[in-house]
Amino acid sequence: MNLPERPEKIYTVSEITRQIKLELEKIFPVLWIEGEIADFKRAHSGHLYFTLKDEKSALNCVMWRSSAVRVPFELESGLQVICKGQISVYEQRGQYQLYVEGIEPKGKGALQLAFEQLKEKLKKEGLFDLSAKKKLPLLPKKVGIVTSPRGAAIIDIIKTLERRFAHLHIVIYPAKVQGEGSGDEIVEGIDFLGKYRDMDVIIVGRGGGSLEDLWAFNEEKVARAIFHCPVPIISAVGHEIDFTIADFVADIRASTPSVAAEMVIEKEQSLLERIGNLEKRIFHHMRFFIQEKKQSVTDLIHHQAFQNFKVRLFNLIQQVDEFETRARYVIQSLVQMIVRSKSQVDLAQEKMSSAAKRHLQELRGKWERFAAELENLSPLNILKKGYTLCWKNAKPELIQKVGDVDEGDEVTVSFFKGEFTARVKGVDQNISIVSRLQKKEE
Repeated sequence: MNLPERPEKIYTVSEITRQIKLELEKIFPVLWIEGEIADFKRAHSGHLYFTLKDEKSALNCVMWRSSAVRVPFELESGLQVICKGQISVYEQRGQYQLYVEGIEPKGKGALQLAFEQLKEKLKKEGLFDLSAKKKLPLLPKKVGIVTSPRGAAIIDIIKTLERRFAHLHIVIYPAKVQGEGSGDEIVEGIDFLGKYRDMDVIIVGRGGGSLEDLWAFNEEKVARAIFHCPVPIISAVGHEIDFTIADFVADIRASTPSVAAEMVIEKEQSLLERIGNLEKRIFHHMRFFIQEKKQSVTDLIHHQAFQNFKVRLFNLIQQVDEFETRARYVIQSLVQMIVRSKSQVDLAQEKMSSAAKRHLQELRGKWERFAAELENLSPLNILKKGYTLCWKNAKPELIQKVGDVDEGDEVTVSFFKGEFTARVKGVDQNISIVSRLQKKEE
């Protein structure tokens, strides 16, 4: 068998592989290739390995960690992408592959895809659940703000807060809100203010901008910092329609920084109205209760049976008036206490309610004691048992002893209900009620 004539140059495997590598790199210095990701793997080193395929062919791809960290969205098998890179040969295996330097999703922006992926991920973890939302304080005393100290957002927030609630304590944590490192600074601000003593609420935000401008508020680390912060957070990124991840995680979302400031203080007026209404209701209840009892006393005063007890009754009325004045003073003091202690308004309201009930009970108890004393003094209590009162018609005056009448005097005998008039036919000062009862028994 005759072998073909040998050429002058015989290549080794390494030599031909390297030659092919050089030729490929020379012919295709930069390529844009589209396809579907398959067999995606992320090495512990951070390097990415996957296959880019279409209906007929497949191409091995490698993306080094230095390039992978710049990809804003998560790569996964099945994702349609466009890759930018360079064709070369992996000499150890003699196979050509694409070294990817940049990648973007096909038909959709990289940032938009990253947003949707992270949103779905955090939603599954429960970071958006309503049950995880913390309630804003009713009337905060200390408000933290994480934003740029040179942006319009901080000016809008401070102006709104000072116009409506000038004595509020504001703590500003200056942070970048756009560009490289902005996410880290926002996280630092949230963590710092979250540990700040007596911090009531934190506003995190900035003015409006493009998706790229607002991207710091779509970073996962910012979302997790908001979720784990012990202080309620308002997301105040200045955009009316679009949402950021921070909006979904925050305890409440404000469309603009100014609106966030309004949310912080919006309940002040409603609280004052509630206090005013409560004050009116208590005054009304007390006035109705006391006026009702005063009327009962007044009715008793005008009864003839009480003509000899007027001084005692007037003293009782005076004490009732004093209690009314005292009750009004107590209620006003409670209202003033609430206004001074707005940061603890829930506790103050509970104290106000308890104190009002306690004082009402004390007043009611004292009234009942006065009423019982009045009842003991009242001749009506005796008349209910069947006894009567006799009045001398000539004066008129209550007959208290037999010597007050003479034979022939006209008198009126009063029962608890009803009375009749009689004329005295005789007077006997020696007979007693005891002897009268004894004769009756005989």
